[in-house]
This record gives sequence, C-alpha cells and structure tokens, in this order.
Amino acid sequence: MTPVILLAAEKKSAEVTDWAARIGWLVGLALFVALVYWLMREGWKWRGTLQGDLPELPGAPDEPGEARLTMSGRYHGSTTAGQWLDRIVAHGLGTRSRAELTLTDAGLDVVRPGATDFFVPAAQLREARLDKGIAGKVLTEGGLLVVTWQHGERLIDSGFRSDHAAEHTEWVEALNVMINKTEGAR
Repeated sequence: MTPVILLAAEKKSAEVTDWAARIGWLVGLALFVALVYWLMREGWKWRGTLQGDLPELPGAPDEPGEARLTMSGRYHGSTTAGQWLDRIVAHGLGTRSRAELTLTDAGLDVVRPGATDFFVPAAQLREARLDKGIAGKVLTEGGLLVVTWQHGERLIDSGFRSDHAAEHTEWVEALNVMINKTEGAR
C-alpha cells in the first residue's frame, strides 16, 4: 500500500514559471478589448454625425392639454421608419431609458429621466402599431409599441414597452384615432 500513497502524493500541478509571458497576454487582451470598445464608440459618434441633418427635438408646449393616456415603461430607441435596424442616434434618440409617455390633444410627450425628453406634435404623428422588434431589442410578436412620426424630412419609428403590456392595444387605438382625426382636418 505504500507505493500507491507515494504516487498520489507526488501528483501536483506544474508551477508557473513564465510570469512575463502570462502578464503580456493579459495586457494584450485588455488592450484589444479597449480597442474594440473605442471603435464601437467612434462608430456611434460617426452615426450621429451622419444624422446631423435631423433638426432639434421639439419640447412639450406650456399648455399641452388634458392627458388622454399615460404610460410608464421603457424607451428602446428610434429607427428610420420601415428599417428596424437603422438606429437613429442624433439628439439622444439612440439612448435607451425609462420613459413616461403622455398622450394629449397636442401630441405625444416623452419624458426620459437621464436622457433627452422630446415631444411629437399631433400633426407629426403618422401611425401606431404593435411590433416585435426595433434596433437592439426583439420581443414576442406584439410586445413593442411602435409610433411612427415625422421629424423634418425623415419618418421615424420609436419603440416603447409598457410596464403593463396589456396597455399597448389601447395606445395603438387611441393614437390611430388621433392620427385619422388630424389627417381629416388637413
């Protein structure tokens, strides 16, 4: 029995002797990760530069009127209408955040803590629908409220997800009624 015990006692992992090589690999990996992050950041800034023709976002009017609907949830971003992967980042529209939506006769007020708030006048609203995705966020069918609106010369889709997904249908109906009424007045 003695030889078996000696064999087991002799097994151990080899000591690391080349610390310089290991540290070099770790530093190289850290530099590579930093480079990739920097390139992604530069790409985001470049996209914002390319979208520089987008006018400033309108703010809410002083007297927006009585709230028809309110919703608390998340803002998932905006894209060029009909192109769910073409994210718009200019003026903070690419920043995901919590959102408080309020629909009034004047339009749609989007309040985003920690990000730029914006207001979509009723005359600029074009469509509301339920969808399953927008750049960077894919959900189940109908899990995302998408509002199409015109800003300058560009049609924009903005995606929202309520804390209570059952509210989405009511929002789509109310927005589309408002849009049809506004189009009839034009």
